[in-house]
Amino acid sequence: MISVDNLKVEFNATPLFEDVGFVINRKDRIALVGKNGAGKSTLLKVLAGLQQPTEGHVSVPRDCSIGYLPQVMVLSDEQTVMQEAEQAFNDVKEMQAQLEQMNQELADRTDYESESYHELIERFTHLSERFNMMGGTNYQAEIERTLQGLGFERSDFDRPTREFSGGWRMRIELAKLLLRHPDVLLLDEPTNHLDIESIEWLENYLATKANAVMLVSHDRAFLNNVTTRTIEISCRHIYDYKVKYDEFVTLRQERREQQLRAYQNQQKMIQDTTDFIERFRYKATKAVQVQSRIKMLEKVVPIEVDEVDNSTLKLKFVCSDRSGSYPVICDEVGKAFGQHQVFDHVNFTINRGDKVAFVGRNGEGKTTLVRCIMQQITDYTGKLTIGHNVKIGYFAQNQAQLLDEDLTVFQTIDYVATGEWRLKIRDILGAFMFGGDDIDKKVKVLSGGERTRLAMIKLLLQPVNFLILDEPTNHLDMRSKDVLKDAISQFEGTVIVVSHDRDFLDGLVQKVYEFGGGRVKEHLGGIYDFLREKHEQLLRQGTEANVSERGIDALFKAGIAKPLVEETKLPKAGALSYAEQKEYNKKLKKAERMVENCEITISETESAISIIEAQMATPEGAADMSLYEKHQRMKKALDKAMEEWEVASEELEKLKQQ
Repeated sequence: MISVDNLKVEFNATPLFEDVGFVINRKDRIALVGKNGAGKSTLLKVLAGLQQPTEGHVSVPRDCSIGYLPQVMVLSDEQTVMQEAEQAFNDVKEMQAQLEQMNQELADRTDYESESYHELIERFTHLSERFNMMGGTNYQAEIERTLQGLGFERSDFDRPTREFSGGWRMRIELAKLLLRHPDVLLLDEPTNHLDIESIEWLENYLATKANAVMLVSHDRAFLNNVTTRTIEISCRHIYDYKVKYDEFVTLRQERREQQLRAYQNQQKMIQDTTDFIERFRYKATKAVQVQSRIKMLEKVVPIEVDEVDNSTLKLKFVCSDRSGSYPVICDEVGKAFGQHQVFDHVNFTINRGDKVAFVGRNGEGKTTLVRCIMQQITDYTGKLTIGHNVKIGYFAQNQAQLLDEDLTVFQTIDYVATGEWRLKIRDILGAFMFGGDDIDKKVKVLSGGERTRLAMIKLLLQPVNFLILDEPTNHLDMRSKDVLKDAISQFEGTVIVVSHDRDFLDGLVQKVYEFGGGRVKEHLGGIYDFLREKHEQLLRQGTEANVSERGIDALFKAGIAKPLVEETKLPKAGALSYAEQKEYNKKLKKAERMVENCEITISETESAISIIEAQMATPEGAADMSLYEKHQRMKKALDKAMEEWEVASEELEKLKQQ
């Protein structure tokens, strides 16, 4: 669908990436990954036609539509939520107006036998058929389903968009984008402002209804549930893997080890050649050989090794004195804003050492209850008790705005670091992507994401025994999230985490408090135990349409949930018999194995080709013709494997559509 050829983008004459080439095929689900600053967002802009490359070109068919969701956009304040969403169907509305005009003209005219009248009938018929194919006047129901899937209530539809926060307005733009059904969706951090339910809905939509998708995200679970192909930008080039993110991480490590071996061999060859040149430079009998070695060195293309931070830094929250046994006790706590009751009759006790999650749809009161615990809100009803000797470290969603803008990054941390941490400030900053000259930047020039990371580092170094973290992962990349997660896991005090990042919460919390419908319900167990319980409850209630089956499948594969879907589905009219269903499942599993085997073969063949190419880059390999023959054979084997994968994938897709 979209072909990228020899693409190069420069900033101030420095290449961001170069010699980039790949193809986005129909039904591709691509994760675009790479370290911050590698050019992921820039590449999406180039594909969307919003930025011109320095060299190369992007080929897009004339009838191919592209939908692009940036991280930041300017939104309208003049219309309601429904009116904004209806903009996705402007073409349908214009078509409807044309049909009404043509229908009126047909009713008014009396020259029934004229050629122009018959032409008008033909145009009306053709346009009417096209109008019906595009959904006609049924788009209202689709708008409502999409808005509700993204977390809006029916009562929100007629509210002006200016009444919503930036995160909710971003959801409106995402809804408009999905409703247009573009051939290619380009999404830059689409989950930043979504709660868990909305993320699961979006996962299901992208996996089952979208056409081609390329997305940038730091949500590992989201990438694994949606994508089947991973493109990495590294060292100004791209590497294309036909696997989901977790498998990519393993293959990437193998590739880097191969690069490192090839790099070491090349460096040894260069050193040996240089030593030979220096030793025999002034010997006439070796002049020809010396000149040959010099020319050979000039032709050597340096092997680059992917940049990976292998530091073993382990951050740890400083835990102050031991708190009382019950840091927080809520007894019939309630809070209302005017006539709106956010929550009521909240009863729970958090024990010392507990690590719990607050989850639920946005606007259900998670942050409000946190602010009650922090005594930032005091006009609540009921009784909220903070335990003896509790020292709270609080990371708010707007924590980044509270930093002193006149300090540098280094000074901000230097003022709070104590003891041995004062000797490791640069390492700590490096772990959160502040390297080189970044540490001397003033806070006032930092981006929102950089400020968030800096605020998190400050909290890491404060002596507390009770951590409350409100959406701490929104601007962190995967490595920084892993560092933070490990630090929280090792923390000896009590922790409340408000987050929608399932991978971050998995294995971190032992209790989940669900906010919804004005109540707070306690669930024992981890985040996936909670999600399994919610899915089972929805299935028992017969509301399968609201469940992300893709999400459930992921739980089954992980051995977390039992396959209740098939047991609880009601038989439909014309459903398969047991024997037919059994045969169908057998064919489906066989097709899935075929696709999986092809993908493994492709991956192994690509790895073998990489090894051969690394050998060919050495002086010995360059003279070994058998390597070139082997390289050609492996290339042909790769082409054959790709063809088999395409056939197997098409067969699997046909079976799934039955």
